[in-house]
Amino acid sequence: MKTDPSCPRCGRAVQPPGLWSSAWECDAHGPVAPLQPVRAPGRAGLEALLHRADVPVWIPWPLPAGWVVTGFAEAGDERSGALATAVALSGPGPLGGVGEIAVVAEDPGIGLGARLAGLEGPDPGDGFDTAAPDAKVRFDGHDIALWNLDLGRDRAAYAGEALAHWLWLVFASADTGMLMCEISALRDLRGINDGGIALEPPFGAPSPFLSRVLAPERSQE
Repeated sequence: MKTDPSCPRCGRAVQPPGLWSSAWECDAHGPVAPLQPVRAPGRAGLEALLHRADVPVWIPWPLPAGWVVTGFAEAGDERSGALATAVALSGPGPLGGVGEIAVVAEDPGIGLGARLAGLEGPDPGDGFDTAAPDAKVRFDGHDIALWNLDLGRDRAAYAGEALAHWLWLVFASADTGMLMCEISALRDLRGINDGGIALEPPFGAPSPFLSRVLAPERSQE
């Protein structure tokens, strides 16, 4: 069953553009980039996302040992393209069990990264980057500074700016954030080679983290 687009910040249903507005509208947050249904892991889902992406589609590379890609999310419509992308990954947690990571690229004000991090959003918040960075990752020979948002025990999140877009790495649970020490570089999956995907990562089962956190809010009748 097809799921309708929803607000990337809160999951409420959104009204499509009409005679009086060219934007999707959330009753709580006004004009938004509509959050599309979560895409299943696999080549087809990745190719569909890459076709729409107007921001990077980040993946840690090399991946931590045993980790696989488990889904994709995006916010935007046919006219705008994807103004926010999320790549979900799952693998062995550093302290046991299964850990999950969502890597988000988005334009300011979208709110997808903040929602995955459990923040009111839409952005990391004023002053989050005033101290020295807590971590750095490399892309195309340059360092990207990241700051730990100190969310508590439920999840961990690092945020920064890359290629003029917000970059978020959200870890569930917080203990999984210890893997930040192993993530040294990112790749942008938009890299194309002869019409195909230049880097095809390993895929796993669909991410319960994306499905749980990004589930549309049910209307109250």
